[in-house]
Amino acid sequence: MVAITLPDGSVRQFDGAVTGAEIAENISKSLAKKSLAVKVDGELRDLLGEITSDASVEIVTRDHDDALELIRHDAAHLLAQAVQELFPGTQVTIGPNIDDGFFYDFARDEPFSSDDLAAIEKRMSEIVDQDRPTRKEVWDRDEAIKHFKEIGEHYKAEIISDLPEGEDIKVYFHGEWHDLCRGPHLPSTKHIGKAFKLMKLAGAYWRGDHRNAMLQRIYGTAWTNEKDLKAYLTRLEEAEKRDHRKLGREMDLFHFQQEAQGSVFWHAKGYLVWRQLEAYIRRRLDADGYDEVKTPQLLDSKLWEVSGHWGKFRENMFVVPDEIPSTEDDGPVLTGEADLMALKPMNCPAHVQIFKQGIKSYRDLPIRMAEFGCCHRNEAHGALHGLMRVRQMTQDDAHIFCREDQITEETKRFLELFSRVYKDMGMTEIAYKLATRPEMRAGDDATWDRAEKALADALTAAGLEFEIAEGEGAFYGPKLEFHLTDAIGRTWQAGTFQLDYVLPERLDASYVDESGGRQRPVMLHRAVFGTFERFIGLLIEHYAGRLPLWLSPVQVVVTTITSAADDYAREVADQLRATGLRVDLDIRSEKINYKVREHSHAKVPVIAVVGAREAEEQKVSLRRLGSKDQKTMTLDAAKASLSEEALAPDMKRN
Repeated sequence: MVAITLPDGSVRQFDGAVTGAEIAENISKSLAKKSLAVKVDGELRDLLGEITSDASVEIVTRDHDDALELIRHDAAHLLAQAVQELFPGTQVTIGPNIDDGFFYDFARDEPFSSDDLAAIEKRMSEIVDQDRPTRKEVWDRDEAIKHFKEIGEHYKAEIISDLPEGEDIKVYFHGEWHDLCRGPHLPSTKHIGKAFKLMKLAGAYWRGDHRNAMLQRIYGTAWTNEKDLKAYLTRLEEAEKRDHRKLGREMDLFHFQQEAQGSVFWHAKGYLVWRQLEAYIRRRLDADGYDEVKTPQLLDSKLWEVSGHWGKFRENMFVVPDEIPSTEDDGPVLTGEADLMALKPMNCPAHVQIFKQGIKSYRDLPIRMAEFGCCHRNEAHGALHGLMRVRQMTQDDAHIFCREDQITEETKRFLELFSRVYKDMGMTEIAYKLATRPEMRAGDDATWDRAEKALADALTAAGLEFEIAEGEGAFYGPKLEFHLTDAIGRTWQAGTFQLDYVLPERLDASYVDESGGRQRPVMLHRAVFGTFERFIGLLIEHYAGRLPLWLSPVQVVVTTITSAADDYAREVADQLRATGLRVDLDIRSEKINYKVREHSHAKVPVIAVVGAREAEEQKVSLRRLGSKDQKTMTLDAAKASLSEEALAPDMKRN
């Protein structure tokens, strides 16, 4: 007998091995029709696989948490089937799930076109209608290699060849079409449904190596129902409108160009946003007991070797020979014999050097050392993405040197700062995660136990709910992750907090304890914004360019209905500027509706309209971005109201 325990705790007995489909049928015919897969003792399996011993079993239907991943996995196979039926001779390679969808890489001489995507999508729908049954076969490794070579699937044969000898190979059939796959899969193609869409084409090197063949990648998305698909496509449209690269051009904030790959040309308006954020976070850090420092950009490779970054991070560093380049036209520019230096990719080793100057006592700790440090990381050109992924970046970086008994209190203090800052930024939906010890790590289990407990205690003391991210901590210690949800429901990871026992050891940092002995400080790496570049990109997209008044590069535009009000408009602009507001004046002889549209497009939050009546009555008509209504008030009232509203959040009266 096989005893099957269901989620409600009830137990059903079966005479011998039983499949998930049979269990579902035993519960109810309606459940059997809706079943997609089965979870056996927490492991997701095919519905038709046999369960041969007592187990806890959960039937997976379309509304189950695991259903979407299954549907997307099968949708990738569906895509591959459709492509090979429409374009014979095309080889399939790999087709995994990704966030919000899936992709499949194909080897084909002729490039796919956007018209091809429409035809492929149509064929995918037809295959769903055909309800092709799924079955799994387990093959001998050598037989599998031979088979895939014989049918011209050389990439699949290569994948199998890299697997250990003697390993059984799973092959899934959907009708007659089949593919190498670990599974699990849906019972048939009809269960995929038609809530899918092919999104775009891209190139991809085989196995991600530029020395290998270039393949053609087709991206798709799939959902459990049409409503979710439509919501996702609407979200993509909204994300496109909010793209910080597009808005950055329209708002005259910044640009990029080929001569400085991955580095930002900040225009006056964009750098003004930066300056406001920097001034704000500096005030917050000053109030929280941080000392601001400044460290060198260029450091000898010997320091990076001792810190461990040279061995683990060198490929992402800009390395510079310590010599004067030759000016001779005929000879080499560099000898190749000089010692090497590197632009810093992070600030932490330099901060340890400051900590080491002079003797530190246990009474001196904690030391909170902050720096708006400009760093460089040698990211691949293809990985760069506007402000979100750059080569030159500035962090609101800080390192806290503390005793082990201070970890919980310092962590709690940072969490309060982090929460306060993001509330000020209008981003309050934050998910907290505690990333625990990875398999490869420094230190012993007892140290990790204490470190993880200290961070967990701090989260609890701060009144924050959190998830455990098992095994996702850093090599040198556990860390906290902060996942923000923006205005359209996207999740962003921002800020950082990492506990580090290793770097103080490597760089020989120490303090004198109560008994006069030498102890290593614990180092807490932390940033609130992360990098200014990425955080500004995030803010632009969160607010769709409509930044809060205190951050807007131009806060008010004073514009005229008639040239008769030009002198009064100048007076209004001067008086508003005198209160500290950032004001532009527009007295062009254009129609007022044209000027309003233009400044609205530039995301100016307040347009102060003046005409003959306003001039006579010493008033202004204020029009807010996104509103067609105007509010008329005295100039004095406008000055008082706008100057108060334009204050940074930390400077406003409570």
